[in-house]
Amino acid sequence: MHTDDPADSPVSVELLAPARNAAIAFAAINHGADAVYMGASGHGARKQAANSIEDVRYVVEYAHRFGVKVYVTVNTIVYEDEIKQVEFLIRELWRIGVDAIIVQDMGILRMDIPPIPLHASTQCDIRTPEKARFLENAGFSQLVLPRELSLDEIRLFRKATTVPLEAFVHGALCVSYSGDCQASFALTARSANRGECAQICRYKYDLENEKGEKIIRDKFLLSLKDLNRIGNLSEMLDAGITSFKIEGRLKDEGYVKNVVAAYSNALDMAIKASGGRFMRASKGRSRPAFVPDVNKSFNRGFTSYFLHLPLPESASLASADTPKWVGEEVGTVVGQTTARRLKVRLRMPLNNGDGIGCFNRIGEYKGCRVNRVDGDELYVASDFLVPPGTKIYRNSDRNWDKALEKSDGNRKIPVSMLLRGNGSRIILEITDEDGVSVVEACDYEEQPAKTPQEDARRRVLSKLGDTDFELVELCDLLRDRFVPSSMLASLRRSAIEALGHVYAARYPTEFRRLSSGSGEIGFYKKGLSRHDNISNSLARGFYAALPNVNVPLPDAIEVSPKSLRTDARVMQTRYCIRRELGACLKTKAAGNLPKVLYLASGAARFRLEFDCSVCCMNVYLCNS
Repeated sequence: MHTDDPADSPVSVELLAPARNAAIAFAAINHGADAVYMGASGHGARKQAANSIEDVRYVVEYAHRFGVKVYVTVNTIVYEDEIKQVEFLIRELWRIGVDAIIVQDMGILRMDIPPIPLHASTQCDIRTPEKARFLENAGFSQLVLPRELSLDEIRLFRKATTVPLEAFVHGALCVSYSGDCQASFALTARSANRGECAQICRYKYDLENEKGEKIIRDKFLLSLKDLNRIGNLSEMLDAGITSFKIEGRLKDEGYVKNVVAAYSNALDMAIKASGGRFMRASKGRSRPAFVPDVNKSFNRGFTSYFLHLPLPESASLASADTPKWVGEEVGTVVGQTTARRLKVRLRMPLNNGDGIGCFNRIGEYKGCRVNRVDGDELYVASDFLVPPGTKIYRNSDRNWDKALEKSDGNRKIPVSMLLRGNGSRIILEITDEDGVSVVEACDYEEQPAKTPQEDARRRVLSKLGDTDFELVELCDLLRDRFVPSSMLASLRRSAIEALGHVYAARYPTEFRRLSSGSGEIGFYKKGLSRHDNISNSLARGFYAALPNVNVPLPDAIEVSPKSLRTDARVMQTRYCIRRELGACLKTKAAGNLPKVLYLASGAARFRLEFDCSVCCMNVYLCNS
C-alpha cells in the first residue's frame, strides 16, 4: 500500500521494461530494469512479440537472481474455443515461476488456473477510480492506468485503491483509450483486442467538412507524438505510481538498452530526492558502456500528454507531418553537386554510416544512408535531391549504435566481505547491500607470512568474474597470516554459490488476491456494451453474477461483427483535433474550423464528434 509517512518502511518501486524476446529481456535487466514484461506463445496484445515457454523460463531464472520480476502478457480477449488453451498456458507460466500475468479478459477470473497474481492491463480501460476499485475487489494485484490521466486524477485513483498502480512513462501513444478502439477491426478486420492492431492512427488523412470539401490534405492527423515523462518521475511517485512502464515490446535491443538505462538513472535520482520514502524493487547496479539519452532512440517527438492540466494552448500532441523518426537536426543544405553529393553546413559532426533525412517539397520525410563524409560534403547511398536551405536530420548515429551494441550493462550486486580466523579455521562472510549474509569456513594450519598479504588476498577475493557480484569493501582481520590463494579462491566460490542459493530460497512467491466482492458496477452509467469486449461464456458469467447488470450481455464486435454498423463509434480519445488545430469549441477560435468535421483516408471516412462536457473526441465509422 502506498504511504507518504517517512516513518514507515520505504515503498518499493519498479522500472518496468518491455521485451520482444529473451535477448532483449536480458538487456533490459542488465541495464537497470526492476521488472520486465513479455509475451508468451500466444494471447498477447503484440502478436509479433510471442515467446516460447522455454524462453520465458530462461528469462525468469536470470531475472530472479537480481530480484527482478517477470510479467507475461495474456491481455487479449479470449474466444470460447480458446479457453482450455489459455488455461494450459497460464498453468505453464505458473510452473516456470512467472511473477504475474497481465490480462484484459474478465473470463480469466473464472478459469481453472493456479493462484498466479493478475495485473489488469491498460486494455481494461480503467479510466475512473470506481473502475479501479472494482478491479481491485475482483482480485487484481496491480492496475495499469490509462496514459491519459493527469497527476491530480492519478491521486484520486490512489485514494480509491490499495494495490500498486502502474503507469506508462515512455514510448508510443495509442490515440484512443486502450481497450476501447474498434477502428482497426472496422477497417481491416484486424483487432487491437486480439494483438493485431493495424495502427490506422498512423495513416494519412484529409480533414473535410460536411460537404466533403478538404480543409487539410494528407496529414497524419491521428498520429501522436511519443510519451516522455523522464522529468516527471518524482511527481508521479508523489501522486501514487509505484510501477513505471516503458512501452515497446516491438522495439529493438538498442532502444531498450538506452531508454531503460536513462529511466533507471532518473528513477534513482527521484528516489534519492524522496528522503527515504522509496526504494528500488530489485538488486544490483548497472554500468552501461554509453551515456543514456532518450533523444538518441526512435521517437516521433515527445509529449508528457495530459499529465499536467490544463494543457497550454501551444502544446502540440500530434506528429502530423510524419509517423517516422525525424531525428536530431544536424545541418542545412547549401548546395548539391550530384544526386548523391550534398554540400551541407553542419551543426554537429556526421560519420560514415549515419542515417539522415529531410522533408521534401511536398512535405514527405525521406531518408538515406551517408556513405562518406568529406568536410562539409556528404556522399550518400541513394539519389537524394535536396534544394538549398533544407534542414537535414540524423536519425541513425553509427557511433552511438556501436556503443549500444557493445554495452552489456555490467549489472552487479555490491557485496562486502569479512575475512577472519577462529582457532584452526578461516571464516569468510559475504554480505550484500540488503544485509543478506552467508558464512563459509575451512580448516587452516596457521602459517606466518614472510611478506604483507592483504593486497594479495584482496586480489583473490575480488575475482568475482562472471558472477552477479562485485566486491566493494573488504575487512581483512587475518593480518600477517599466510593463506594459500587456492584456499581463499575455494572459500570465495563456495560463499558466492551459497549466496545464490539463499537468494533462490528467499525469493518471494506471491499469490493471486482473493476477490472481496466486486459489488455493483455503477460506473457503467448506461450498462454494459460491446465496448466491454465480452467474448466468452466465462466473461459473461463474471458480469452476470454482479447485481444490476443488463441482461442479455452484448458481445464484443470480434464475436458479433454485425453489431458494428455504419455510424458506430469506433474510437474515443482525449486527444482533440480541434484543440490541436487551434479551434477548440470552448474558445473564441472555434470558428476557425467548421462545426462538423470528417476524416477521410482512401475509402474510409470517419465522422468526428466533440464532447466538451468530458473533453473528448468520438470517432464514428461512416462507411465500411
